[in-house]
Amino acid sequence: MAGLIRNLTETRWARLPGGLGWRTAPQQDDWWEQIGMVVCALAPGETLAMYHRENDQEDFLVVSGEGTLIVEGEERPLRQWDFFHCPRGVAHAILGGPLVVIAVGARGHEIAAGTGWGTYPVDPVALKHGVGVEEATDDPDVAYARFGEPERKPYDGWLE
Repeated sequence: MAGLIRNLTETRWARLPGGLGWRTAPQQDDWWEQIGMVVCALAPGETLAMYHRENDQEDFLVVSGEGTLIVEGEERPLRQWDFFHCPRGVAHAILGGPLVVIAVGARGHEIAAGTGWGTYPVDPVALKHGVGVEEATDDPDVAYARFGEPERKPYDGWLE
């Protein structure tokens, strides 16, 4: 493939019940070997992901709105055009206020194999915001057990 141009208003979007916002991935059904990318629209209090730390780096760009970053147990405000570089091993979660954020993460060999990606540590600030686990785990099924099946639909204008 020579490259990819994809208009995200023409991709499938998904929403998980319980506050994970709307999200789409430019790669859709393709597996990109080096990076993964997600665009998320989060309402106030919704989260991009449960509080976690990964064994590869991630980057986040707030395209619009404002929200809260929880990083290593501290709350930090986020606003439009803030860029957060998250080195490997740094625990974090992003909450909407509302906001639209682009998330890009490295894909290491262990992630491609489905093991050793990282952990969900216990953190009182994350728990206060409803994005933490009460018992540390490395199993996403455990961390996201309260969330249901995703609702999938075409783009519906919520970014405009």
